[in-house]
Amino acid sequence: MKALAAIGFWTRCQIAALGQATRLFARLLGMLPATLARLRLLSDQIHFLGNYSLAIIAVSGLFVGFVLGLQGYYTLQRYGSAEALGLLVALSLLRELGPVVTALLFAGRAGTALTAEIGLMKAGEQLSAMEMMAVDPVKRILAPRFWAGVIAMPLLAAVFSAVGIIGGWLVGVVMIGVDGGAFWGQMQSGVDWWYDLGNGVIKSIVFGVAVTFVALYQGYTAKPTPEGVSRATTRTVVVASLAVLALDFLLTASMFSI
Repeated sequence: MKALAAIGFWTRCQIAALGQATRLFARLLGMLPATLARLRLLSDQIHFLGNYSLAIIAVSGLFVGFVLGLQGYYTLQRYGSAEALGLLVALSLLRELGPVVTALLFAGRAGTALTAEIGLMKAGEQLSAMEMMAVDPVKRILAPRFWAGVIAMPLLAAVFSAVGIIGGWLVGVVMIGVDGGAFWGQMQSGVDWWYDLGNGVIKSIVFGVAVTFVALYQGYTAKPTPEGVSRATTRTVVVASLAVLALDFLLTASMFSI
């Protein structure tokens, strides 16, 4: 009976947490007009989340492009299709690696910062003080950060993909000696604006929503103790990373068909 009661209590807690998360997500979506009315707050958070993550995104994209260029060349060379290296690099980055790796890096860099910031504000009773002054902390603190993350993610994914393509060009054309005209020509003729580029942008927006919301929710519901904030930060990385990988499968299956 004790085991059954424990299972029931855990299930009830999970359902209650799901309901709380759903209500918070609905409130954040409904606060888009109010957030756009405060462009200064929104721009500050875009700078905080996007600009401070730019270095790690660019460097990671460059090295991923290096690896794609090297591995792609040796694979395509077996079939006499080394000229299609540019197309391989572009499609790999635009469809999959660009949005996914950017989202994972974004969760580790910006997501943890958001969780720690909100969690510390809760531990310091700053959110409670705002409620005492009739200021909605969700509208004033969470909403600008949420929409800033949604906006910053596609921009960072675009930087990642662009730098990755340059990395593939450096390895394939400059180092190995693949024809530069074929590299760019195959890419230009084979990449579709909507089917490849557009679907990649949609993926990055969905990942931005998922990662930013997970980070804000974990910080907002964290226990107001140093240990609670630490655990919430760890949960942000784990939950956001799993959410990105699961959503990537669902989006790929729906966009590119099975």
